[in-house]
Amino acid sequence: MQVTIRDVAKASGVSPSTVSRALTPGGTVSPVTRERVRAAADRLGYQPNQAARGLITGRTGHLGVIVPDLLNPFFADICKGVQARARGLGHTVFVSDAERDEGLELDAIRTLAPQVDGIVLCSPHLSGEELGSLGELTDKPIVLLHRKAPGFGCVTADLVEGITDALTHLHALGHRRIAYVGGPRSSWAARERAAGVEAVAASGLVEIVQVGSVAPHFDGGVTGAADVVLASGASAVLAFDDIVAFGLMSRFAVRGVRVPDEMSVVGCDDIALAGMAAPPLTTVSVPKAHGARAAVDLLFRMLATPAAEGEQPPQRVLPTHLVVRGSTAALERR
Repeated sequence: MQVTIRDVAKASGVSPSTVSRALTPGGTVSPVTRERVRAAADRLGYQPNQAARGLITGRTGHLGVIVPDLLNPFFADICKGVQARARGLGHTVFVSDAERDEGLELDAIRTLAPQVDGIVLCSPHLSGEELGSLGELTDKPIVLLHRKAPGFGCVTADLVEGITDALTHLHALGHRRIAYVGGPRSSWAARERAAGVEAVAASGLVEIVQVGSVAPHFDGGVTGAADVVLASGASAVLAFDDIVAFGLMSRFAVRGVRVPDEMSVVGCDDIALAGMAAPPLTTVSVPKAHGARAAVDLLFRMLATPAAEGEQPPQRVLPTHLVVRGSTAALERR
């Protein structure tokens, strides 16, 4: 026979309503009671009826995550991280790929909102005005991951620090003229990384050659960007992300330019493929699994304790760090 919430209540010595709160993320019970109830549920093999729980709690048992590009391994890692954390909290996850299109982002929010308890909106391309109007679409909590905006719970990475570390590393290797291949102008991350580049350039530590903005794809204008880098006299190049860096390295190989002997290359994100490239890619590591967990935890915090009117929801900034691999070398090797 199917184990019921009453069976769990009897086994753990509490009321059915306490069992419901103990098994609901953010439910108000003591840690000791929560652990006792969960242990009894596990021992009996209890599987909560999400539909019935939804009628009682008003919760769906689902979360939404919207990313701009599932083909990019960075966002695939984000989805896996969100799913892993949500599963541990008893929720399933619906994933939507907005294809770097503001209209599709809005459509995804409209579609997901009635079906989920909250949404993690990752690296949205929506304008500040469009983000500010999301309250007209849904009253479900939305956490921004890798984007800051007033009125939202946000989890971001310290990209300015990461870019500064990358350029300081290249300076320590003797590089003084460095090219920067930027990302899409509509991207918050691209603007943050550009701010880091500009700050280092203003300090006079190195000379920066701004190559312009490219789409964050292997072949998204990278062929032309690589040729500009080679013509600039730069001895090293910093790319918006690892995928762009791979495109640059591919073009350098076609042109007979050896990495890192004749050109040092640094990426950003530290996707799994970065360590598999030839040579392995030096890159700024941006927290993916950690950021995803933090975003889900913040979402559940907002579900349990909604912000008071006029109160700014919590915001977290996670550290980045530079991973030095084989794509950078001292200038003397040229």
